[in-house]
Amino acid sequence: MFETLSKAPGDKILALMGEYAADPRPTKIDLGVGVYKDEQGVTPIMSSVKKAEQKILAQGKTKTYLGIAGNKGYGAAVLDLALADSIDRSRVRIAQAPGGTGSLWVLMQLVNRAKPGATVWVSDPTWPNHNPIAENSGLVVKTYPYFDTATRGVKFDQMLAALDTMGPGDVVLLHGCCHNPTGANLTNAQWDQVAASLARTGALPFIDLAYLGFGDGLLEDAYGTRKVLSVVPEALIAFSGSKNFGLYRERVGAAIIVARDAAQADVAQSQLLNIIRGAYSQPPDHGAEIIRTILEDAELRAEWEAELNMMRARMIRLREKLSAAIRTKSNSADFDFIADHRGMFSLLGLPNSVVEHLKATNGVYMIGDSRINVAGIPEDRVDDLADAFLSAMK
Repeated sequence: MFETLSKAPGDKILALMGEYAADPRPTKIDLGVGVYKDEQGVTPIMSSVKKAEQKILAQGKTKTYLGIAGNKGYGAAVLDLALADSIDRSRVRIAQAPGGTGSLWVLMQLVNRAKPGATVWVSDPTWPNHNPIAENSGLVVKTYPYFDTATRGVKFDQMLAALDTMGPGDVVLLHGCCHNPTGANLTNAQWDQVAASLARTGALPFIDLAYLGFGDGLLEDAYGTRKVLSVVPEALIAFSGSKNFGLYRERVGAAIIVARDAAQADVAQSQLLNIIRGAYSQPPDHGAEIIRTILEDAELRAEWEAELNMMRARMIRLREKLSAAIRTKSNSADFDFIADHRGMFSLLGLPNSVVEHLKATNGVYMIGDSRINVAGIPEDRVDDLADAFLSAMK
C-alpha cells in the first residue's frame, strides 16, 4: 500500500529547529520557534500553573472520561475570560479541543458540513497552518490584503474594501490580536469598521484567538473579538491556552460557536460533537483542569495575571530596545515598526538572501519570510543583534 505514497514536504519551522540544535556556535540566537522564552532562553512553567497542578494532584479522585465536550468548568471559565458579557450566552456553545490548532480543525470541519466547499478568506500573510487546515477540511482558501511590506503596517483601506465585497457564505478568518506572522494589528477604531462590514455583508467571522493577553492586556486584546460578536448573528472562535498559560505541550484549546439563537446553537453543537467523536473521541483533561483551577481561584488568577503582565512587558521592552539600537546605529527610523508591533512576532520584510546570510554568518535563526520571535532576543545582546541585521542588509 505505502508504495503509492510520495514523501510529504518537511515542516520548515521544525527543520529550522534541527539546524539550530546542530549549530555548535555558542553565540547563536534562536528567533524562529514560536514559543515564549525567558531571560535564560527557557520556556518556563508559570508559578501559578505549578500551584494549580499541585492542587489538582492533591484533590484528584478519578481519571475517567470527560465527555465529548471536555471539561465543562474549563469551558465556562474560557467564555468568561474571552467574551465576558459581550454577548447573550444562550447563543454560545463551547467544546474543548486539543490546542488552538485542534480548535481550528474541528470548526473548519463544521463549516464544511454547513456549506461544503465554502470559501475561507485569510489575511495575506497568515499563520502557515491556516491554509492546510482549511484545505484538508474541504474548504477553498483565498486571501484578503493585510500587510504592507513598505510600512510594515496594515493595509487597512484595502482590507476593508475586500471585506465589503464578501457576502453570506463567505468565511473571514481574523486574528483576534497579536497577528502571526506580522505583529501588525488592528486598532480599536479599525475593529469597529471590520465589525460593521461583517454585520453589513453577512460574512461569517472566524476569529483565531491564540494570543489573548500577549499584546496590550487581557481586556485590550479581547476588544476586537467582543466588538465583532456584539453586532453579528453568527461567529466561530478558536481559543488557545498554549501561550498565555505557557501550556504548549498540554494542547489545550476551545472551539466556540455563536449562533443566531439557542436552537441553532444546539444543532451546531451537536454536529461539532459528532465531528469530535469521529476524530479523537474526547479531549485530554490536564491542561484544561489547570486553566479552570487558575481562573476559578482568586489568588491563583491574580498570580497568573501578574506573570502574564510580566511576560508581555518583557516582549515590549525587547521590541523597544531592538528598534532603538537599530535607529541609533543606522540613523534611520526604518525599523521603528518593531516597537509598534505587538505580540510575540514581527515580520521584518527582509529578503531570503539576508535571512540566510544572518544564519550562516551570525548564527541568527529566523523563519525564511523574516518573521522573528521577539521573546527569543537575548536582552544583553541587543546591540550585537542590531549590528548583525545592519551588516547583513548592506
